[in-house]
Amino acid sequence: MQYEITLPTDYDMGIIRRRVEATGHRLDDFDGLGVKAYLIQDRANGAMVNQYAPFYLWNDPAGMGRFLWGGGFFTAICTSFGRPPVRHWTGVEALAGPDVDQPALSATKHTWQLSSDVDPADPVAEALETVRKTAAGADVHSSAIAVDPTRWEVVHFTLWSSPEPGAAPGTRYQVLHLSTPGTKDLLGH
Repeated sequence: MQYEITLPTDYDMGIIRRRVEATGHRLDDFDGLGVKAYLIQDRANGAMVNQYAPFYLWNDPAGMGRFLWGGGFFTAICTSFGRPPVRHWTGVEALAGPDVDQPALSATKHTWQLSSDVDPADPVAEALETVRKTAAGADVHSSAIAVDPTRWEVVHFTLWSSPEPGAAPGTRYQVLHLSTPGTKDLLGH
């Protein structure tokens, strides 16, 4: 799941950085969570927008529910920024990369729509092959593929141990913190 909060051009992204530094650890042992990447884009660092866009990979949908409407966690986001729309996809595959034991410094998220006139089996199989190749690559912490069957949209999300993720397609983010309470279950690592 992911929500994106685009902030005003003149927004002090230091506020988000300090907030994550102070509270990011709260999900380091959250039951049902595989991985949460605290992601930002910062105009001061060359991004097109100021954005806070955390990305979650859940091991258990009940954990996602506790986070969203169990009080305390998503409530803090709603209180500070209003309630953002939350996108969620059905997980297909999540794999550890060679740098899974290294800190994740950057991330890429690439999404694309499946053509309305094709059976999803072949494009999803192709996406699985892509995630397997990506996960085996240099500087990869982990990589995942998921599908939104309402919109027939595929998302390929990759965490990188390098601050700049090479030629990977998609939106690029800086990782401020990575909570990994269920990494072993999620990635088999």
